[in-house]
Amino acid sequence: MKIVITGSNGLLGQKLIYLMRNRPDIELYATSKGENRTKEKEGYRYMSLDITDERSVNQVFDELKPDCIINTAAMTNVDECEKNKEGCRKLNMEAVTYMTRWAETNKAHLVHISTDFVFDGENGPYRETDKPNPLSYYAWSKLESEHILQQSKASWAILRTIIIYGVVDDAQRSNVVLWTKQSLEQHKKINVITDQFRSPTLAEDLANACEAAALKRAKGIYHISGKELMSIIDIVYLVADFFRLDKSYINPVTSGELNQPAKRPPKTGFILDKAMKELDYKPHSLMEGLSIIKKQLDEKSR
Repeated sequence: MKIVITGSNGLLGQKLIYLMRNRPDIELYATSKGENRTKEKEGYRYMSLDITDERSVNQVFDELKPDCIINTAAMTNVDECEKNKEGCRKLNMEAVTYMTRWAETNKAHLVHISTDFVFDGENGPYRETDKPNPLSYYAWSKLESEHILQQSKASWAILRTIIIYGVVDDAQRSNVVLWTKQSLEQHKKINVITDQFRSPTLAEDLANACEAAALKRAKGIYHISGKELMSIIDIVYLVADFFRLDKSYINPVTSGELNQPAKRPPKTGFILDKAMKELDYKPHSLMEGLSIIKKQLDEKSR
């Protein structure tokens, strides 16, 4: 099976490379903008690709002829999307249109990543069948990307997820776990939200779900996240305790006090029954995820 990953320089993209690069039944291609930032270069082929350019998308996909595309590329900085709506629209909607058209014409399966932010957070945790109500431009753009797939004749799976964390080869990229760890190690004061609730997702778990959706050609929407629903501040406290860091640098704030440009849903979380049944999804707990991260960071520092 030929699989193309888009956004392969991101956290999920890299985890997918490591998961699939040595499988004898998969011919793996990784694409991202610019140079390959994944440390391991063997077991797959890398190509630079700007997915917001339809001609480039068609050119690369025509050459590679994938059976499946896993689209992990997106503009995910929620406040940045609010400020740069044009950039957000291009990456989160137009690029998805180009890939969907190609998949439809060439009978490829498209696995697309979406978000818990399609919901307004008034009635979490959510099932796949619950009605979305996006609160920000980012959330709206991701819901629109879902509609692009749903209205096409392409074969597709949409995997919605919630704050992904993990260790990435490219040190410039961060997530809630690494940000907390690095900030507290450097004795930086951090403002942390007390009134938003999420289910943090280990990047390896999401990668496993993507792989299953690709190989099974699973169709429809799936909710993929960690099992536990907790406040952002409890996630941060747990990270601090796990790495034995000083919690006095954590400054609790409410959403109102932080006054972010984009509105966030107060409480999301997912009911995972469908993914567990159809994709054999087995998420790690946050404590298990932190143990995996610690081991990876120890190996990197050797």
